[in-house]
Amino acid sequence: MTVPNNLLHPFAYPAKSESEFVNVVSGEGAVITDDTGKQYIDGMASLWYCQVGHGRRPIIEAIQKQADKLTTYNVFDPFTNEAAREVAALIAEKSPFDDPRVFLGCSGSEAVDSALKIARIVQQRRGHSGKQIIVRRTHGYHGTNFGGTSAQGIALNREGWGDLVPHFLEVPNNNIEELSKVFAEHGSNIAAVISEPVQGAGGVWPPEDGYLQGMRKLCDQHNALLIFDEVICGFGRTGSWFGAQTFGVTPDLMTFAKGVSSGYVPLSGVIVGDSVAQEMAAESDFLFRHGYTYSGHPLSSAAGVANIKLIESEGLIDRANHVGKKTVEGLDALVADGIVKGYRGVGAMWAADIGRDAIPVRNDMLTRGVIARGVGEAVIWCPPLIVEDEQVGQFVETLASSLAAV
Repeated sequence: MTVPNNLLHPFAYPAKSESEFVNVVSGEGAVITDDTGKQYIDGMASLWYCQVGHGRRPIIEAIQKQADKLTTYNVFDPFTNEAAREVAALIAEKSPFDDPRVFLGCSGSEAVDSALKIARIVQQRRGHSGKQIIVRRTHGYHGTNFGGTSAQGIALNREGWGDLVPHFLEVPNNNIEELSKVFAEHGSNIAAVISEPVQGAGGVWPPEDGYLQGMRKLCDQHNALLIFDEVICGFGRTGSWFGAQTFGVTPDLMTFAKGVSSGYVPLSGVIVGDSVAQEMAAESDFLFRHGYTYSGHPLSSAAGVANIKLIESEGLIDRANHVGKKTVEGLDALVADGIVKGYRGVGAMWAADIGRDAIPVRNDMLTRGVIARGVGEAVIWCPPLIVEDEQVGQFVETLASSLAAV
């Protein structure tokens, strides 16, 4: 039977035949199964997001219960719904802010573009019409909408689209001196700095000691906003609810997506910190002219509520640190044996430095039933937070076997 090739896959070669893709048909816990019955350890939590694992009944039942009452309706003025209000309250409660507002969308890319627009309009409302520059970091990944593409520090992802959004400047990763120079030269025109607490898709790069604190200080000195892109880091991935709490730095705006619903239904948004939220609400005639058709979608919101409650009830924030400990134990052994050069990471997101192109190794691991990701010379491991110790061990063993075989 010929497999139709109508589906245009993201980050894939359009010339690749549909029959060459792994057809995933089911998932349970930290394991997925393809249409041949082959099982794989999901070492990437699908795409950095399935915190609670696959097939969790509390989330599935919450979606079904919500669908029985209200499947969909918008939250544009004058409408709202209970699920959207509840998930916003839970997200606000887990955030590092005292009394934030929560804007809802569906994708991380939507969240990033929303945060960029909010930063710009806040500066305009403060009377700083020249403050339009957004500073990005090398290796940073901020989605694939036009704003996020312009904001990301992965050069290949910015190429080939023609002109992107203007007023973006890039600074080298983890270099506070270079960031200081940019502020010294452009500070009066910088609207915001955008940064992942731990850079994920660019290769799992944690911040150097004091770097995020220095970034916060520079933003304060120059009246710029600090945006933390927590799309990957949020909801337990770094061993706290958010990376901001892991590193002890509070931004002005925070994006989220992925882990907020474990991907059961797409959900994303922006947590607007107290001072910015108060400023936006200070004048009754200010209309926030931004939003998406599916902002506050009842099914997405219900999934988010159930997911957050599951993370909390099962202690998965602490579990992320346990996963990290077991991962480090395995990688230490590989380093001691000279199999890998080193590793980096935090919580339950890690990169093993193998010293050569990681894609062939990633591909071999897939044939052995372990899903990982290859970025440059790093093999990435970002499993569901419910992953079992034995499965962590299997990842380490499979990495070693694939490095020997490729």
